[in-house]
Amino acid sequence: MTSEPDNTSSGRRADRLQHELLVAYRYPTVDGFLTDWATNLSRGGIFINTRSPAEVGTVVRLILELPGAPVPFELRGKVARVHEFDNPTNQVPGMAIEFVDVDDALKARIEQFVEQLRQALPDAGRIPRTL
Repeated sequence: MTSEPDNTSSGRRADRLQHELLVAYRYPTVDGFLTDWATNLSRGGIFINTRSPAEVGTVVRLILELPGAPVPFELRGKVARVHEFDNPTNQVPGMAIEFVDVDDALKARIEQFVEQLRQALPDAGRIPRTL
């Protein structure tokens, strides 16, 4: 996986891997945690498939359990992009969340998990940066 910044129109800075992962999250306008499926992941962020995304710029608290980790990780992110349900371009509804204030150890664990999946799912799970 590359850590080079991406200069494409998508604004992504890291390769994303398509993989379903259960994630719990909350933001200021909801009570308690919501649980949905993340449909792709990178060392810099996650896309959560939801029909009720938060607004762009909203700070989100995430609880993410990576396989092989003894306990779930808690991290923060900011909503970077939203796809509304029933959008005209027929994109999967949800929100792209960019991780913020992630320490190097956790970033390395996420990157290691993504790389292990990438090797296990050669090109099938990789989402090119040029989308």
